Amino acid sequence: MPSRAIIHVDMDAFYASVETLDDPALAGLPVIVGGRAEDRGVVAAASYEARKFGVHSAMSTARALRLCPKAVLLPPRFGRYRELSDRVFDILRDYTPLVEPLSIDEAFLDVTGCERLHGAAAEIGRRIKARVREETRLVASVGVAPNKFLAKLASDLRKPDGFLVVTEAEAQGLLAALPVTRLWGVGPATAETLAALGVRKIGELLSASSALLERRLGSYAATLLELARGIDERPVVADSEPKSIGAETTFPSDIGDAAELRLHLDRLVERVARELREAGNEARTVHLKARFPDFATATRAKTLPAPTDRTAAIRAAARELLEERLERAGRPLRLIGVSVSGLEWPGAVQGELFADPGEDRARRFDRAKDELRAAFGSGALRPGSQVLPGAPTDEYTGNRRDAETHRREA
Repeated sequence: MPSRAIIHVDMDAFYASVETLDDPALAGLPVIVGGRAEDRGVVAAASYEARKFGVHSAMSTARALRLCPKAVLLPPRFGRYRELSDRVFDILRDYTPLVEPLSIDEAFLDVTGCERLHGAAAEIGRRIKARVREETRLVASVGVAPNKFLAKLASDLRKPDGFLVVTEAEAQGLLAALPVTRLWGVGPATAETLAALGVRKIGELLSASSALLERRLGSYAATLLELARGIDERPVVADSEPKSIGAETTFPSDIGDAAELRLHLDRLVERVARELREAGNEARTVHLKARFPDFATATRAKTLPAPTDRTAAIRAAARELLEERLERAGRPLRLIGVSVSGLEWPGAVQGELFADPGEDRARRFDRAKDELRAAFGSGALRPGSQVLPGAPTDEYTGNRRDAETHRREA
């Protein structure tokens, strides 16, 4: 198989870097982007100055501030991050249409065969890195290699502000001395299993008995051995469509009152349905996520009779799932989330010959609300129940894509 040319681009501490870009006074300070500790917030991003104290994304804000008491805590500004992300992705697409987003700040590019237009892969990688800095004043780490695994490894090994090219000839020597946790899919549990076999380095993995590895790890052993040899045949998949759209909220204190939970749920539904319409999709399935005070999490789903983008239909299904969950559990909740999946373009399913005029009115009403919110802000229009004292405030919602999994527990 001919050698491919794959580039991995990863923006360094993206959210925190954007905040520092917009407020230069933050330069050199430990910056944390995330929710407030009193609201049970979590860290969305941390600057490298904060990371030196052990702060990392997905950590609770309370713990992050204990580790780094002098950190500057800032709320996320997702609209601003998306704006700069779009600029970065415009740069990437100048070199190839084969751009696979992994998140708002990370992507793979397949530049195989682009030499005549843009030069060798290493040259393209350097040009991308330079243009990102010049056009956004942000910093990207870039890895260039024959496959996705090695390209991501290359960008990770030189962070921050890194650039590394790994060739097929160099891959084996580079991998041998690295810990097995550098392999995709090796989390703490798998690393512990391998350590019990005396395997801590990738080179030691290749020397281990394949039969023994298969007994301990099952079919995943074959995948690990391929990665350990620097082999990864996965293609770069350009811009996959959203697979689901969702939003969730963590409460400052646990909520057991059904009416209050419905209020939060309805607001989440409003935003999910609005984003669904903005994406031009309809959804077949509604999902509810509920987390209890002990962090146990339950999920339930309901498939609709037909795909829809109507707020009322999604709300009815979500409320039904919530009532079912409350009746079974009988416990307060610390978090609820709503998402929709089974996304389709309108018209993918044949419509009814005699459509309900009420359906059309409801759809026009939804779109009128969307237009008002687009013109005057998301808080410009809301049901009367949602402006009562104690009603929740707006928070972020976003769509989720089938993204690359960088760490998977075996």
